Amino acid sequence: MRRRNVHNAHERLLNAAPLVVLEPTSYKGKWQSLFGNDNEIHLEIGMGKGKFIIELARRNPNINYLGLEKYESVLIQACDKLKDNYPANLHFICFDANNLNELFKEKEIKKLYLNFSDPWPKSRHAKRRLTSSIFLNQYKTIIDGEIEFKTDNRPLFEYSIISLNDFHATFLDLSLDLHSREEDIITTEYEDKFSQKGVIYFIRFTL
Repeated sequence: MRRRNVHNAHERLLNAAPLVVLEPTSYKGKWQSLFGNDNEIHLEIGMGKGKFIIELARRNPNINYLGLEKYESVLIQACDKLKDNYPANLHFICFDANNLNELFKEKEIKKLYLNFSDPWPKSRHAKRRLTSSIFLNQYKTIIDGEIEFKTDNRPLFEYSIISLNDFHATFLDLSLDLHSREEDIITTEYEDKFSQKGVIYFIRFTL
């Protein structure tokens, strides 16, 4: 999906602190000091416009949330939703997920969310998929808990099952049609738009 370029996104992010953490690597090993408590930290990689993680933070004030997004023009749209009225347990990071070990020490994150990641459909780009062994090795280091993965892309879902199995992940839950369940599901903007056109696949696992 083509990303809309937002004018002055970089300058606007600089003015969005403290919601946006401007020097995230300086918090490695001490993210709880940013929140001012000892609550566990949950991370969403590729948070997009933020609907999912904003709702999580509002529903769960006793959990700290970090939303990571690589693209400034996308992240500023999440900031615009909150203005100056954002939950105290929520911060955003503009950073490349290829370098998670620069942000977090071992077992610093309790739970990870991977929602509708880029499927990188070409085989030569498989290592860029967020469920490739390259990323799983990073997650195994920084996460001390569960990982939840959602996608509407069947090839990525199948690839992820194989990748996780090869990595000896422990599967806790798996669904071929998440929205057929009678439960309250917190959705992303993308999910709201495309769930009516096809099924949403879901995996919950540990490493």
